Amino acid sequence: MADVSCNIKNLELDFSFEILSLFFQVFNYMAQAVSGFSKKSKEEKIQWLADTYLANDKNAISVLSQYWNSNEKLQKLHDDFIENTITNYYLPFGIAPNFLINNELLTIPMVIEESSVVAAASNAAKFWLEKGGFKAEVISTIKNGQVHINYFGKSELISNFFSEIKPQLIQSISSIEENMKKRGGGLLDISLINSSEKLNGYYQLHCTFETKDAMGANFINTCLEEIAKTFERLAKNHQPFKKASSFPEIALSILSNYVPECLVRAKVECSVSQLSTSEIDGQLFAEKFVRAVDIAKTEPRRAVTHNKGIMNGIDAVILATGNDFRAVEAGVHAYAAKKGHYSSLTDAKIEHGIFSFSIEIPLALGTVGGLTTLHPLVKFALSILQKPSAEQLMKIVAVAGLAQNFAAIRSLVTTGIQKGHMKMHLMNILNQMEATTSEKEKTVLHFNKNTITHSAVVDFINNFAKI
Repeated sequence: MADVSCNIKNLELDFSFEILSLFFQVFNYMAQAVSGFSKKSKEEKIQWLADTYLANDKNAISVLSQYWNSNEKLQKLHDDFIENTITNYYLPFGIAPNFLINNELLTIPMVIEESSVVAAASNAAKFWLEKGGFKAEVISTIKNGQVHINYFGKSELISNFFSEIKPQLIQSISSIEENMKKRGGGLLDISLINSSEKLNGYYQLHCTFETKDAMGANFINTCLEEIAKTFERLAKNHQPFKKASSFPEIALSILSNYVPECLVRAKVECSVSQLSTSEIDGQLFAEKFVRAVDIAKTEPRRAVTHNKGIMNGIDAVILATGNDFRAVEAGVHAYAAKKGHYSSLTDAKIEHGIFSFSIEIPLALGTVGGLTTLHPLVKFALSILQKPSAEQLMKIVAVAGLAQNFAAIRSLVTTGIQKGHMKMHLMNILNQMEATTSEKEKTVLHFNKNTITHSAVVDFINNFAKI
């Protein structure tokens, strides 16, 4: 019994020691912050990352380095795009041909990781190629930004002050907008908006701009900050404010990514009879299609997925052309809710035997400045598109979104979405399993007639190995 008791105590001591050791490891790990990280070389940053977080991964450094570009100058270019770069993150660069847009035949570059998106866009382009193609028009190109103001005094005081100093506010950015004006752009107008009913003491200087082929974010923000400085400086010496002992204060100055006055519209249309195929009558297809869009107009849960499909096409072109897809996403989704109800971005109807399908979206894009002049593949993508202006790119992007939505709804109301999507996803599953060329060929042939699921593919490959 004494031996057993002794063993138990030893086990308890060993267990306690392991727990204590683990505690100190966790404590030390949690307590170790890194200083001067931004000043480390890329190699030093990678080594720190591997030592701190990836100690159990012997291949960590080699995985990161294998994605570096062998051209050192080009790699340095990529390293400088953002901060603390350690490697490159590859996304597929695909193309969707046969897009007839305003009677011009184009091939659209698309950067996206999701299978079936490029194929769907290409199929939609081919479908409409013989039916007149896509028509697109830019409705307006006005961008905007705001100087947000806190002011808790009498509204007539700030209103009178603004009217008095507006010319000086405009003059304050004359040197900033000099080059933009030469290109036909610049500040369009400044207005004071009283938003104090929504938020106590809240006013805005709402500024509108034309930025031509530039997206214009840096230009707009620079103008807004100068306008804000001028406004605040003049306000400090304004006698009515001094007398009332109440001065306006600048809260912040920033452009808006919601650009409902920077709009583009794209559409397709044809006779209902032209929609007929061997599988479905044209009239029935058109009715099913319109109903599907009406559901997305009505039900936000459906509208979100509906619009996500649209953004599959839009984002892919935005990424390929070096534009800001986060800004576009935010603005487009806000536009989808402009009536106080999140709804479909597209519209479909049948009138007098004609089926029409359209989209209207806000897009603030650029074809000069930023990554458009730096990233080699962005320049390549713009060359594929025949070096479009910002307005031309707006049309192309809207068409890509419309095409993507057409392909998705067409599948939904006929064969179902999974048939085409899973067919494309099959190759991802096979690559994950490191299937051989022979295994891939036999698997694709087998699942031409069978339902594709991950488990079904795994079972087929495992059984194939036994044959």
